[in-house]
Amino acid sequence: MRGRKNKNKQEKQKWHDGLKPETKHSISGIIFLGLAAFFTLAAFGKAGMVGKSAYRVLEFTFGSAFFLVPVFFFLGSLISFLSLRARFVFTTLIGGAIFLLSALGIIDIIFGEHTAGYLGFLVSLPFLKLFDFWASIVLFAALFIIGFLIMFNIPLKFKRKQDGEIGKESSFAKATEDKDVVSSFREIIADFKNSIEEKEKGLRPEGPVEIIQDRKLEDRDEREEISLRQSKRISFRNFHSPPLDLFEGDRGKPSSGDIKANANIIKRTLQNFGISVEMGEVTVGPSVTQYTLKPAEGIKLSRITALQNDLSLALGGHQIRIEAPIPGKSLVGIEVPNNAASLVGLHHLFAQEDFMKSDRPLFLALGRNVSGQPVYADLAKMPHLMIAGATNSGKSVAIHAIISSLLFRNSPEIMRFVLIDPKRVELSVYNELPHLLTPVITEPKKALPVLKWLTKEMERRYDILLQAKTRDITSYHRMIAEAPEEEKQEKDPMPYIIVIIDELADLMATYPREFEASVIRLAQMSRAVGIHLVLSTQRPSVEILTGLLKANITSRMAFQVATQVDSRTILDMAGAEKLLGNGDMLFLAGDAAKPRRVQGAFVSDKETKRLVNYLIKEYEDVDKDELDIMPAETENGSIFEDSADDVDDELYEEARELIIRTGKASSSYLQRRLKVGYARAARLLDMMEERGVVSPGDGAKPREVFIKPASEEAEKYE
Repeated sequence: MRGRKNKNKQEKQKWHDGLKPETKHSISGIIFLGLAAFFTLAAFGKAGMVGKSAYRVLEFTFGSAFFLVPVFFFLGSLISFLSLRARFVFTTLIGGAIFLLSALGIIDIIFGEHTAGYLGFLVSLPFLKLFDFWASIVLFAALFIIGFLIMFNIPLKFKRKQDGEIGKESSFAKATEDKDVVSSFREIIADFKNSIEEKEKGLRPEGPVEIIQDRKLEDRDEREEISLRQSKRISFRNFHSPPLDLFEGDRGKPSSGDIKANANIIKRTLQNFGISVEMGEVTVGPSVTQYTLKPAEGIKLSRITALQNDLSLALGGHQIRIEAPIPGKSLVGIEVPNNAASLVGLHHLFAQEDFMKSDRPLFLALGRNVSGQPVYADLAKMPHLMIAGATNSGKSVAIHAIISSLLFRNSPEIMRFVLIDPKRVELSVYNELPHLLTPVITEPKKALPVLKWLTKEMERRYDILLQAKTRDITSYHRMIAEAPEEEKQEKDPMPYIIVIIDELADLMATYPREFEASVIRLAQMSRAVGIHLVLSTQRPSVEILTGLLKANITSRMAFQVATQVDSRTILDMAGAEKLLGNGDMLFLAGDAAKPRRVQGAFVSDKETKRLVNYLIKEYEDVDKDELDIMPAETENGSIFEDSADDVDDELYEEARELIIRTGKASSSYLQRRLKVGYARAARLLDMMEERGVVSPGDGAKPREVFIKPASEEAEKYE
């Protein structure tokens, strides 16, 4: 605690810590623009004594190239205004210095000595001595361009045209190339405009499609209707989304190698086995490149899929995956790993129009597909999600991306979290988050009371919906938004509750029957009342992912696994064993027939901490209303002692009637018929023994039932 207080004191010493990064950029831009205007006025003698003095000094230093000084500061202001990406200042200054000095050198060499002042003379003299006139011009021109590229952080890329029928690269490849030159300015300006619009509206972004790609809003009327509906929905609080620069963008560029050569290898290999195909377009994604082909008429797809190992050998031993057919197309896709993969960042996914304009509170940014297009999904439509895969395949990072997506879109009044982390280290960073309904739960024995409380909360919400005559939480919130102001105050909105369990196997190993029963009951009924489950496990076995659990959680996210058996356990089909790891996944939406391959978004620890710290500061004046749903421990260390009696009282009458009707008094029989654990069945028998319903246990002999069915009515009046 002391260390934390000291840290807080150190933070308070910095006066600018409370300013948002966009505000700091704006201040820098205004300062640079003011200096540019000042030096321009000084050149015309309109800046007073200070301006005259500054002009004399700079004219001595820069000579006739004095005009570069206001140009330099103007470019600095342009970068500050347009750049929403922080941590960019030092490299910008280096680029600006290279840009300015190389320009002085060029002017001094072309127009004569001292034309660019003494600084230009000092820069150009060594080059003229060592390289002579023309070589010096070439070198300075190269440095001039390099300085400009460093200042604006844009690479120089040229689009390569493919020959023949292979020529189309995916939009992701184009985006990562074209965007880098001219489009990157448009993207930065679009981000800047979006951030200003969000601040002016004070609203959360509105919304796109389910799981995929480019969907546009139909017309202006629909857009206005969505905006109106959204303003009603979030009227509980004037919520501002966290700034986009808390998150990193895409890093690196995918390199697919020689696309034309690989396409020819695929075509030739299939021809060697008597399969004639026509090659189609090639799409480059973050981690794989998909080569599409159309088989000749009469060719069975099973013949192509059977050649997976032969194609892998021909392509250099890469672990390829064949998608036959591609959903929605009469084509076969062959996915080949890239020579160099790129990291998908949340910054660009969040900045997309589909995500920014969605009015769905539980809209998730998952990553990019094999074409490089953003992939989104609505947790409310899933309505639960199961994540499974081997260790270090990207499950925990996917959970962080899901949490970040939800935090980006929702205030604590709209959505709350219940985080269960038996591994103790993955979710502890969220411990002080204002969105938490309880502190992060790290012990399995404390998770069961929470799940029981959620079950009771689910039933309470159903009672509220019944009284309000609404069918789900969405229509309930809409009813509140449209109600008169007097009625709004009487009805509190029900926040969405997202339950995230990072390692289901640890919980199932501790109390298997109790946990499975609670999770299945929530999965079966909680959708309509806004309670959603996200379950993760690294042990995709049938003991953990039981048939009943999979039947109620149809949306799956499979990461790399060791065997085809594990893949079938998760997805009910093969494919996950062919994944590459590092966030490469197969996402099966509940309403989809086949999974889609997605490169998941990467979220670093720094991004997570920046987001959490921002939200803690944003809501530091709001009292946290965490619920105390943990029963106190008893003397024998059991946390279930207090809550068990209530549950047993509910089952006692049913168990008693069952024993009297059948005449069978054993704990195994109660377990089987009532679907309870051994401990509860034994307690029920003990209660019946105390109340004279059955005889005490006598070794292996069965207990005697004292009350017969015919005498049950007489017993009630005793």
